[in-house]
Amino acid sequence: MSQAIIVVGAGPGGLATSILLASAGLRVTVLERLPFVGGRTSTLEAEGYKFDLGPTFFLYPRVLNDILQAAGTRLNQELELVRLDPQYRIQFGAGGHVDATPNIEQMEREIARLSPADAGGFRRFLDENRTKFRLMEPCLEQPYLRWGDLFSRRLLGVLPMLHPFLSVDSYLKRFFPDPRVRLAFCFQSKYLGMSPFRCPSLFSILSFLEYEYGVYHPMGGCGAVSRALAGVARRLGVEIRLGETVEAIEFTGRRASGVRVGGRTLAADAVVLNADFARAMERLLPDGLRRRWTDRKLARKKYSCSTFMLYLGIEGRYELPHHTIHIATDYERNLADIEQRHVLSEDPSFYVQNACVTDPAMAPAGHSTLYVLAPVSHQHPNIDWERERPRYRDLLLRQIARCGFDNVASRIRYERVITPADWDTRYEIYRGATFNLAHSLDQMLHLRPRNRFEDADGLYLVGGGTHPGSGLPVIFESALISSRLLLEDFGRRPHWLTHAADRPSFGAPTECSPPVRATVPKS
Repeated sequence: MSQAIIVVGAGPGGLATSILLASAGLRVTVLERLPFVGGRTSTLEAEGYKFDLGPTFFLYPRVLNDILQAAGTRLNQELELVRLDPQYRIQFGAGGHVDATPNIEQMEREIARLSPADAGGFRRFLDENRTKFRLMEPCLEQPYLRWGDLFSRRLLGVLPMLHPFLSVDSYLKRFFPDPRVRLAFCFQSKYLGMSPFRCPSLFSILSFLEYEYGVYHPMGGCGAVSRALAGVARRLGVEIRLGETVEAIEFTGRRASGVRVGGRTLAADAVVLNADFARAMERLLPDGLRRRWTDRKLARKKYSCSTFMLYLGIEGRYELPHHTIHIATDYERNLADIEQRHVLSEDPSFYVQNACVTDPAMAPAGHSTLYVLAPVSHQHPNIDWERERPRYRDLLLRQIARCGFDNVASRIRYERVITPADWDTRYEIYRGATFNLAHSLDQMLHLRPRNRFEDADGLYLVGGGTHPGSGLPVIFESALISSRLLLEDFGRRPHWLTHAADRPSFGAPTECSPPVRATVPKS
């Protein structure tokens, strides 16, 4: 009889893992506390409006395509992706904006409008980061289970290109003297919940990925990705049980042997944990089996920022870009408010998704949706969200008018607000830190929670809280790593390929290129 695996959590990492394990012949059950799949990568639906709950950017589809190929299908058979051009608009509080485009000549012209001297750095940035990514990607596809794994020939070979003690912003000074241009290529550190002035320079590859491989909108939103994964998993025989709260992971000695749900035990040969890492450690594991992650040690770790969210169903349409990122006039102060002072900025940076300009079905006819996100401190005594919630909501409605979203308040027909306190209590995210553990040098590779949990046998981690980190492409990579470790521990050789050099490019036109549609906003 095939081994029985329980996956705790139906987020993207858990669903992808269930597909990989089921396609290798294991019996897989996914248990999800919420009544829907996807976790933060799910869809809010109300009164005919649809919103992504969390992620709205879909990047580097190749990793997910590899996972689906293991199941005998392809990404473009399961999901319609639209490649955006322009990818997004970046508006600077200090003046000017850039409509980011993967067209190199056009992007050089966009940069030159801000700073003529910086335009020539764009191709140099792409060339260097193309090499950097080619060398680094195989390193990110490997587990780091001990100190010795740092001394692999592959990782040592790429170190000279990583500039480990430079921040992303400091590294970008080699290409772009103008601080506004640098911000256009390092705001992506927000995907990790970090400041570009502190985020390690390795993560310059995030903006490179956008220009090299595209920024996509999955039709129906990123929640459609989770629903597609659940559909593939079910076709493979995976049982997905919604509304099932796991109360504890059960152990026989130091080996995971099942989970407790509703006071009863469900037996398993191994358990894969896809819940928020820190919250799961304090809730699901006994103290004696998490020596490295006791409550005291968890409290001392560095956590990402959180997010204040507005989901607005509005009457009418704004002919503005699909994605708009507004950078505060004093960005460094805004980041210090978030990461160090733990207070609310009066001039915050923010992001607006105007999805219906690409995907009208996200709202009733004649209406559209706005998704507004402001990075803020994770839960901290300095901020009382019960008191600050209405004030900060009104501030953001005034702020987004600076990007052309004017008179929004009078057009709102549906509204929902989510604060860091809500992320903490409703969505079970430790301190409401929506991007999980920070991606600082002392919390990466073997210093991050490991894909094979080190203090117990038969327990594996997947998702943003483990190696390689947060963000959808990286979470899918964690699914590949953890699934491979589990299968090898069971004496099974994975049948999918594990190195980028062995994989076909997602961009191969005869293979699986998605439709490309231009979204041309009014300036």
